Amino acid sequence: MIAVIDVGSNTIRMLLSGSKSEPPQYFRQITRLAGGLTAQGNLSEAGMRRSLETLISYKQVISSLGISCVKAVGTAALRHAKNSDIFVAEVYAATNIKIEIIAGEEEAFLAANGALAVIDPLPDVAVVLDIGGGSTEISCVSDELIHYQQSYPLGVVRLSEESLSAAEREQQIKATFGLFSEDLNQAGLKHKNYQLIGTAGTITTLAAIHLSLLEYNAALINNHVLSVDWLLNIKQKLESMSELQRENLPGMETGRGDLILPGIEILLYLLNQLQLSTLRVSDSGLLEGVMLHLTDS
Repeated sequence: MIAVIDVGSNTIRMLLSGSKSEPPQYFRQITRLAGGLTAQGNLSEAGMRRSLETLISYKQVISSLGISCVKAVGTAALRHAKNSDIFVAEVYAATNIKIEIIAGEEEAFLAANGALAVIDPLPDVAVVLDIGGGSTEISCVSDELIHYQQSYPLGVVRLSEESLSAAEREQQIKATFGLFSEDLNQAGLKHKNYQLIGTAGTITTLAAIHLSLLEYNAALINNHVLSVDWLLNIKQKLESMSELQRENLPGMETGRGDLILPGIEILLYLLNQLQLSTLRVSDSGLLEGVMLHLTDS
């Protein structure tokens, strides 16, 4: 078997796969590694402690199953934090797991491959969107080839922790994604007949809320369609609720009550930029993209 670990800015996930006789096993834990980033640009002690504890528990699972092939990747929080080397060293000392910090463009590429693996039918042209905790990755894909991939340095944890008003968040989103239309032009995909494919926690949680899932079911999430009209309605509903009330909504992932609105705001802005009224959802993403890369090679 192979173990793949995605050390994300908000969530740490693990996928165990490789045995044809057994289904893949998934593990996930919100640790907010990027939470409470200091003024000096360092990961907080609390964020590192929570994340290390989760990785130690994952290592125990890996060891109990006798898995020797382990691939761990780190994303935006570890790309940008000044003390990421300290965290990576602490993880290695405690677990013997070596975290590879990948570039934003590689993250976008792998997330797109993972997301599209479960989309059926594949659109002629797809814009794959991964809204993460510390960054947002966008890839443009046609004829099953990735023509463009970019990582934008804005995610839901950062937006939620900066104590910004809705108007200020909107300005920050515009400032970050202002070149998106130009990026599409350079990729030769502007005004083409494309679909938006969304992956990662914000979007899969929205799909689970739309479906009123009491228990998360990836098979129901994959290929589910969300509309702009519904997103606007749920945004208005969530704005009128407390964080605790949001957490109690069927489908809402525990620990995401304060993150869901910034995620919706990013999603609605990009849908408007693309002039689209719907998106399709993929439960698969970076984690599966890394696994596909390992098994293909």
